[in-house]
This record gives sequence, structure tokens and C-alpha cells, in this order.
Amino acid sequence: MDVLLSHSYFLGEDAHEQHVMKPYAPLGLLYVSAYLKRAGFAVAVQDTTFATRAAAHARLAAREAPVLGLYTNLTTRASVLDLTRQAKAHGFTVVLGGPESANWPEAYLSNGADAIVIGEGEVTMAELLPALARCGPHRLHDIAGIAFRDESGAFVHTPPRPLLTALDGVPWPDREAIDIDAYLTCWRTHHGAGSLNLICARGCPYKCRWCSHSVFGHHHARRSPADVADEVAYLIERWNPDMLWYADDVFTIHPRWLSEYGAELGRRGLKRPFECITRADRLTPAAVDVLREMGAFRIWIGSESGSQRVLDAMERGVSVAEVAQATAWLKAAGIAVGMFLMWGYDGETTADIEATVDFVRRTDPDIFLTTVAYPIKGTPYFDAVADRVTPPADWAAASDRDHHVAGRPGPRYYRHATRRLRQSVALARLRRDRPHALLPIARAWLGAEWSRWGMRWNDRPVDVARRP
Repeated sequence: MDVLLSHSYFLGEDAHEQHVMKPYAPLGLLYVSAYLKRAGFAVAVQDTTFATRAAAHARLAAREAPVLGLYTNLTTRASVLDLTRQAKAHGFTVVLGGPESANWPEAYLSNGADAIVIGEGEVTMAELLPALARCGPHRLHDIAGIAFRDESGAFVHTPPRPLLTALDGVPWPDREAIDIDAYLTCWRTHHGAGSLNLICARGCPYKCRWCSHSVFGHHHARRSPADVADEVAYLIERWNPDMLWYADDVFTIHPRWLSEYGAELGRRGLKRPFECITRADRLTPAAVDVLREMGAFRIWIGSESGSQRVLDAMERGVSVAEVAQATAWLKAAGIAVGMFLMWGYDGETTADIEATVDFVRRTDPDIFLTTVAYPIKGTPYFDAVADRVTPPADWAAASDRDHHVAGRPGPRYYRHATRRLRQSVALARLRRDRPHALLPIARAWLGAEWSRWGMRWNDRPVDVARRP
């Protein structure tokens, strides 16, 4: 083997995902595997999703290849460093890729990695593997899109590599390299239906201040409708999933492409229920009709806040009214709506949170998920609050989610905000659907009020030095 690829995510160690149980195959890694195989490299893939850490260590001990390529993201820092240590102990050269290592290249190089791929991995890895065999890990100056340390120990960041534009020329993910049936079985066991993921495009051209663009920048490239439809046909014939997840950042970004893709699926008789993410300002009645005909059962919208002041501070480029209108269009078409919401963005006040509670209560999405804003290295949001950010004491054991931001309330405040949101929406639904259910109505009202007072009691800036 020329290279062993892995991603160091262990579902069995993720308490949250064990509750959700909706894992998806690591497409980025599988794209790199497919590209390298087509280029003539011998590639093995270690999918750790359903593996144990002991099994992952044992495979590294076998050292079936000279190079280990690891995908990195926000949630896997500790695992990546653990597998890096294990791999180095068995003589591997370790190459990291993905958004997390691109944001922290020097830190990862200081913790054992030999090279960091910054940007897309396919072409870079195809050039890097022969260079490693020829020159070793310290003379890689001619390889674009990487970071490494030269023979003197100096940090080297080579010029960026141009991003791919002709995506139809990129082979589909190497799903045969892993056990796709394990993902379908997991889904069917816990949810009664199996789902597979695919992407139609790469990158997002929007410039939300908290969002990381460390892999694709603000570049956006799309596959042709025919190429995506070919992949869908293959997935259905090979694995027959019950539904699909289009993992694009903004699935409906291009109205004409969406219309052409929907028509292509229709001509071929390809229809599977699916869900995807999009922006409210990229939905129209015509787009909603296409989504419905294609089989959309749920569309996720990044609402983030019900306060226009907060949305403007985020530079979301979308209005509260657009989110409300898009939600109404989708619900009228019989498509469920999911909303992503974010508390704690810089400058947010209790009044902004109350505006979000009121907004969600009025628009009534079928499901909504909340998170507290965390500054990701390399984003404008991180740069804006950098002088108020205290990183975790042990960088290697934490993630950017563990950054503490001075000047905003602590976790209890936001837990009460989430509870107030849930109880307020539940109260509105009870009053609408079960107006005579006095006891449940009273409980929901008390829950909402208790949380309102909880927010008030905890509405004070937290000094970073006093981590709550």
C-alpha cells in the first residue's frame, strides 16, 4: 500500500451521536481515496466510525503503508493526535487534511504531524505521496497547498493550490472501500429507514463571519445534473437507500441547476425521499415546487436568529422576513422545516433572544436545533473577539468549541434560553391544537416563565478567568 487513509471518528465514544444515531460515511476521505486509486496509487481506508480505538491502534501497528492520511475536524482533535502518536510510533509519515488542521497547522506539526494539506486533498495528495517517498517530509517546497517543517525546523507554508472547478472529472467517493451497509443498518435499526449522503457542489460563496472556509475558501463549484443523477442511480442500484442526504452547504443556491436536476431525476424515474440544507434567500415558490417533486421531506434553514440586528452583525445577508417567507412556502408544500439557531453571537442581548423566541413561535418550524456561538480559528468572528478569547488549558484535549469568550453570559444563561424557546413553542402549539388541555398548557407556561427568570438571574458577563 502507498497510503492508509482514516478519519479518527469513533461513534462509540460520542455520547451525543449515540443518542442521535445518524452517522454518514466520510465522503471527503472517500473522494481522496477514489482519486488516488484512479491515479495508480494503492490505497487502504480505515473507517473508524464503527470501530473501537483498540482496533484502530492494532491496524496502525500492522503498518500496511508508509503514509497515514488523517482527516481532521472540530470534533476529532484529541483522536487525531492519539492516532498520530500511534502512527509515528510505528514508523508512519503522518499527513493531515481537513478544516481543523488547516486552521491550526503549526500546532498539529508540533504535535507529531509531518505535513498538513490545506485546501482540497485530491491533487495535493497525488503529488505529495511521491515527493515524500523521494525527498522525505522536510523538502516539500515544490508541493502547493501544504504546510510542513523544513530541515532546520522552520515552519513552511507553500502557495495555495488552485481549487478544482470541473467536478464531473473527479471520481465519485470510493464507497466500496468501507462498509456502507453498516451505516444503513444503523439508520434502519434506530430510525426505520436507511440514509446515504452525497454532494452536488463544493464550497460556499457566502461570508457569514462565524463560518470556517479553510478548505474551499469562498469558491463554489457544481457538478452537472447528469453526473449527480448518475451517482444517485448507482446508489439506488447498489445499496437501495430509503432516503438521501444532500450534504451541500446551500443545496438550492442555483435555481436553474436545481430545475435541471429535478427534471433529470424525473426523466430517469429516480425518486427517493431526501433532506438538505439551504438559505432562505435561495428559496422561491418555483424552487419549493421542484424540491417537492424530487421527494424532499425536510429542508433545513440556517435561521440563526430572529433578530435582524444579530443577523446583520453576522453578515448573513438574509432577512428575518425571508426566513419566515421561506418557512411558510415549505410548510404549504407539505415539506417539513428544520431550523438551525445560534445563541451568544457577539453583541447579542436578552432582547435579541426574546425576538428569536417570538420568531420561532410564530413561524413554527417542525424541528429546531440550538448551539452557542464559538469562535473558530481563522474566521472573522474569531479575529473580532480574539482579545477576549481564552483557549482551553489543554489545547490537545479540547477544540475550538471550548474557547471561552469574555463579556457574554455563561452556559447557564444559554441553557435557560434554549429551555425558554422550547417551552414557549410548546405553549403556542398547545394553545393552537389543544386549547382545552389546561394542565399541559399551565406546565408549558410555567416552564417558559421559569426559564425567563433563569435567564434574568444569569444575565451577567462572565470573566474568562472564572470559567463557569
